[in-house]
Amino acid sequence: MNGWGLGSISEWSEARTRSASGENADGRPGGGARAELGSHSTAYASRRLPKGWKKSPCHDLAPGETYTVLDAEGPGAIQHIWCTVLPQHLRSIVLRIHWDGAAEPSVAVPLGDFFCQGWARYAPVTSMPVTVAPAGGLNSYWPMPFRSRCTITVENLTENTIEGFFHQITWTEEPVAERASYLHACWRRSNPLDAQSPHVIVDGIAGRGHYVGTYLAWRSLHAGWWGEGEVKFHLDDDDEYPSICGTGTEDYFGGAWAFEHPPGQFAEYSTPWLGMPQVIRPDHFNDALLRFGLYRWHVMDPIRFSTGLSASVQALGFSGDVDGRPRYFSRRDDIASTAFWYADEPRESRSAELSFDALDPF
Repeated sequence: MNGWGLGSISEWSEARTRSASGENADGRPGGGARAELGSHSTAYASRRLPKGWKKSPCHDLAPGETYTVLDAEGPGAIQHIWCTVLPQHLRSIVLRIHWDGAAEPSVAVPLGDFFCQGWARYAPVTSMPVTVAPAGGLNSYWPMPFRSRCTITVENLTENTIEGFFHQITWTEEPVAERASYLHACWRRSNPLDAQSPHVIVDGIAGRGHYVGTYLAWRSLHAGWWGEGEVKFHLDDDDEYPSICGTGTEDYFGGAWAFEHPPGQFAEYSTPWLGMPQVIRPDHFNDALLRFGLYRWHVMDPIRFSTGLSASVQALGFSGDVDGRPRYFSRRDDIASTAFWYADEPRESRSAELSFDALDPF
């Protein structure tokens, strides 16, 4: 697999580019724009266009349907995934990726959380691995090498048809380096978090690899500041105490002093490697609670492990003063996390239950 990015863009390569979409389902050479008529709900719009024009750009997901968006033979590597659907459906669809014919998916997460949209509302994201463009274009640039086969599916968890799922996936057909690893992603939710317990972002990862990212969808279920808790990583032979221990939730996501700017307000931000792109403020009616979306990509500082890894975050705020001094308060908030890592071989995602009720953002 050749290097990607500006550093190698001037070099020619023998890799072959393939791209799958509604207009070319398997990405085969010369296979695009061949549809006579699409099967989606708005296919009538192209009734006066000739073959070769826009006929089948999207797919309507039937109730309970698992739809295969890519089934590609290797060796090769996914370079870019773009997809979109109306934002209210982003927690009603599960994204799964199987590598090299594995029985269990290595990626099994809500579609929205994979793209930092865990509350099923559009939030712009401007980062290197994930970009969300107006008004809901979901882009992934995570490199995803595979050796023999890659299968990507989306499942509609609802009892209703989800109209207008669009996608385009670009990959290369080329040899894969001996040390190339497989992308994994795991989703967990604590709603609410158990008392005096951390939220487990991921545990039970075995083998060799490196941890590359965390996304949190956090709903505050108590008044006051929520982000004093530490993010911890247990590596390899760590037992009770971790090798990596942060100093606070906002610190882990690159911020400080409760993300407050200007005074009395949370400041949204999105950067190449970390951000809090979403703050959903109470409207004093149906939206009665604060909600946040935060990401941290460990691309420049991957967390390496040789035999295993687990990660967790505490929910910690402040309680009433004692003797004029504040004290910490263990909170029971609603926290959903998506963990991203590369492993030396395909393994199961280790996600929690991915049912409609478990994913419900409301």
